[in-house]
Amino acid sequence: MNRIKELFGQNKKNILSVFYTAGFPNLNDTVSIAVDLEKAGVEMIEIGIPFSDPVADGPVIQQSNKAALDNGMNLKLLLSQVREIRKTVKLPIILMGYLNPVLQYGVEKFCNEARESGIDGLILPDLPLREYETEYKSFFEANNLLNVFLISPTTSEQRIRTIDRLSDGFIYAVSASSTTGTKNGFSLEQEQYFKKLCNLNLKNPLLIGFGISNRETFLKACEHSTGAIVGSAFITLLKESHSLTSGIHDFVKSLKG
Repeated sequence: MNRIKELFGQNKKNILSVFYTAGFPNLNDTVSIAVDLEKAGVEMIEIGIPFSDPVADGPVIQQSNKAALDNGMNLKLLLSQVREIRKTVKLPIILMGYLNPVLQYGVEKFCNEARESGIDGLILPDLPLREYETEYKSFFEANNLLNVFLISPTTSEQRIRTIDRLSDGFIYAVSASSTTGTKNGFSLEQEQYFKKLCNLNLKNPLLIGFGISNRETFLKACEHSTGAIVGSAFITLLKESHSLTSGIHDFVKSLKG
C-alpha cells in the first residue's frame, strides 16, 4: 500500500510534513536530513526538486534552489539519493517541484524511476489539472504514485471538488495567494477560508502550508486540518544551523512539543 495512504488511514491529527530542497545546504545532505527528520518525529517529508525559476517560492526557497543547482544537484542524482534514503527511512516521501524538469526527463520514465526509488507522491504545482487527467494520470497510477494538488483562497469550489475527485491521498491547502515564506501568523480572513474548506466535507484530508513557522502557527493550522507543511522556516534552519542533526531535532521539537 502507498505510504501516504497508510499514514492518513491511521486518522492521526497534527501531522507534520517538512519540506527541504535536495542538495542544500550541501550536495549530499539530502540523505542525512531525511534520516534526522524521521528520528525527530515528523510524519512525512517533501523533497524539493531544484529548479532555476521557482516562481511560486519566496526568496528563502529560491536561494536554496540556486545553491543546490550550483552544488550540482539534478533529478537523476536526486532519485539515487532517495534510493539511499529508503535503506533506512520508512516515512512517506513526496517529491515537489516544477513540471519542466520532469518533462525534460520524460514523464513516464520519471514515474517509473520514482517508484523504483521509493517515492510515494508528487507535487507539481504547475501541472494543469486537465493535462494530468488526460495525459499523465495513467503513469502515476501504474506506479502507485499519488499526485497532490494545491488549492488556495482563490480556488473555486467547483475546482476544489474536481481536485478532491481526482485525489487519493491529501490536498495541499495553501494558506494565502502569495509565495512561500511571506506570512507570519494567520489573519481572520485566512481562518475563515480554512473553516470554509472544512465545511465542504471533502473526501481527502487537508494539509495546510505557507506561513507555518512556529508552534503557534502549526497548532492553528491543525485546528482546521489534519496537519501542516513547513518549508521556508526549515530551510532557514538548515542554512543557519552549525549542527544539522541537533538543529533538526530542536526544530521539530519546537513545533510538535
